[in-house]
Amino acid sequence: MDKILHQPLGGNEMPRFGGIATMMRLPHIQSAEDKRQLDVAFVGVPLDIGTSLRSGTRFGPREIRAQSVMIRPYNMATGAAPFDSLNIADIGDVAINTFNMAEAIRIIEQAYDEIVEYGIKPLTLGGDHTITLPILRALKKKHGKIGLVHIDAHADVNDHMFGEKIAHGTTFRRAVEEDLLDCDRVVQIGLRAQGYTAEDFNWSRKQGFRVVQAEECWHQSLAPLMAEVREKVGGGPVYLSFDIDGIDPAWAPGTGTPEIGGLTTIQAMEIIRGCQGLDLIGGDLVEVSPPYDTTGNTSLLGANLLYEMLCVLPGVQRR
Repeated sequence: MDKILHQPLGGNEMPRFGGIATMMRLPHIQSAEDKRQLDVAFVGVPLDIGTSLRSGTRFGPREIRAQSVMIRPYNMATGAAPFDSLNIADIGDVAINTFNMAEAIRIIEQAYDEIVEYGIKPLTLGGDHTITLPILRALKKKHGKIGLVHIDAHADVNDHMFGEKIAHGTTFRRAVEEDLLDCDRVVQIGLRAQGYTAEDFNWSRKQGFRVVQAEECWHQSLAPLMAEVREKVGGGPVYLSFDIDGIDPAWAPGTGTPEIGGLTTIQAMEIIRGCQGLDLIGGDLVEVSPPYDTTGNTSLLGANLLYEMLCVLPGVQRR
């Protein structure tokens, strides 16, 4: 049977302001039979009960989809043509428990167990950064310990938050403790602002992570950095986790924990494009909070960064 290659719905087939909102106006796939034929799926995880300041990321997946309507199939800068070689669709949202974090985490892990079993590479629309922990748990069962490229204003390596071991600021400490990460193949980019102690970022360094504070990125292209990153994290499966607050709030104000002095949108694209050639097994874009995104620009940025992730996945043709 010929490989199915879904295409985004074009602007001349349905006005871009019309139709049902799916990521890039792709088909919404639900049946197990159809999922088994997918190479890549966009997945929403509308969780925000792990946030520590401003909530609202539960609305992130819906608004990212709405803002994705202008994205066209071909990447004119890189030549990537993902829809010419991969079967890609939107498989909707994980039906999380909005009142119970432990149960929500269990549901997410179970959902991603199924996605992995289907052989799908997930690109996830968050949701707060807590969601990355159950996703990594599911991916490790197939791939073993995972390398990580993590873009964020915060290291998310707190031991607890208000006594809770699982929240959006504890994700990567739990991932280390659970042996999900290949710590010698982890890079964190964009960390900045203030801490509780002078050692806050050093916990990551002590695990073997390469920590790139935002100040290292100011006023320069990040293409040279990404050559170093590829050398650091290559040689095994890699997950890409992008917290939108890694971007300066001048460009991405719609997030729960904004920090000044962050990355530019151009640097964000350089980071993702610099992951081409890695064995990427999935990625997420988290912490978009539409209630603080009055222009829609943060969700628009999130949608485009997810498209850029799609364009660097293994198997994408280039024209």
